[in-house]
Amino acid sequence: MKKSTMTVRPAEPVQDLPGAAAYRPTPPPAWKPRTDPAPLLPDSEPHRVLGTDAADRLDAGLMRRLYAELVRGRRYNAQATALTKQGRLAVYPSSTGQEACEVAAALVLEERDWLFPSYRDTLAAVVRGLDPVQALTLLRGDWHTGYDPREHRIAPLCTPLATQLPHAVGLAHAARLKGDDVVALAMVGDGGTSEGDFHEALNFAAVWRAPVVFLVQNNGFAISVPLAKQTAAPSLAHKAVGYGMPGRLVDGNDVAAVHEVLAEAVERARRGGGPTLVEAVTYRIEAHTNADDATRYRGDAEVEAWRAHDPVQLLERELTERGMLDQDAVREAREAAETMAAELRERMNADPVLDPMDLFAHVYAEKTVQLREQEALLRAELDAEDER
Repeated sequence: MKKSTMTVRPAEPVQDLPGAAAYRPTPPPAWKPRTDPAPLLPDSEPHRVLGTDAADRLDAGLMRRLYAELVRGRRYNAQATALTKQGRLAVYPSSTGQEACEVAAALVLEERDWLFPSYRDTLAAVVRGLDPVQALTLLRGDWHTGYDPREHRIAPLCTPLATQLPHAVGLAHAARLKGDDVVALAMVGDGGTSEGDFHEALNFAAVWRAPVVFLVQNNGFAISVPLAKQTAAPSLAHKAVGYGMPGRLVDGNDVAAVHEVLAEAVERARRGGGPTLVEAVTYRIEAHTNADDATRYRGDAEVEAWRAHDPVQLLERELTERGMLDQDAVREAREAAETMAAELRERMNADPVLDPMDLFAHVYAEKTVQLREQEALLRAELDAEDER
């Protein structure tokens, strides 16, 4: 058989073939970025005020109020933790070490605004004016929500991760459609940023330019999972640019800095500028809850290093050095905190009076036939028991 002498030429690059340009059309204008990404990117380092030249412009009155709330917040966390050990609370997720985020978030809002807290944010609710006992009712197991959300403009404490974020966007968008001058501030932990609700909320908020501020308290761990095992992003604040909103990175233990960044974000939202994602870098000093053993996944040296960056001490030292805080003011803040703790302890030590019929009180706006039947059945059983 005669061997073929055909020469096989190497394939030419597609881009060099005649007419190749026809197969590589220029994309239409729709591909271009809708927004310049540069202004949306967070700074490379967390924003700080305390210990910097920016502290020269501190408002003395505001700082003293922040300090008093930090001291009260620290005592509130300690008392609530003690109540779990006494059997008066079923569980308590402490925010010790994160008080600067909690206090700033509550005080930056106007009365007409809404706060959307997670289960760890009872302190923010208390600082906003909620009765401490009502704030702890969910964690006591008495009611799902121990307060009227409409009265206090505080959404129910959210135990599922991040589900409060789309709710915040919905409320903020509805307020904007109605022409109400309302901003929603939604709080979430770093673990919550791994949930789908987080990404859906940011996307809707940016598309609708909803007046909402997302505050991520990056306390280092999602229960026992460190942040490095959740995301490879440069920071959580960097996630904002993917949705078309600004990302801000702030020292979460610097209460002056957190208040400043959140105030700017709230004002931007109120004037129609849309949402902002704020990442506050802080640390969870206590365990995830009283049911968690944090020593299994972190060392004492790490915790002690963060204790040296304590939010209460940072502000107290700064204000004292600047002559904005004297020993009388320090003593007054501590005494007020002790008074609050004593009252909380006394009220929580009293057994709650529960009415079984409350099971049917807040299920539907109008009770269904089945619910009325169940209510009648339980009432009959209770009446029969009383007669016996």
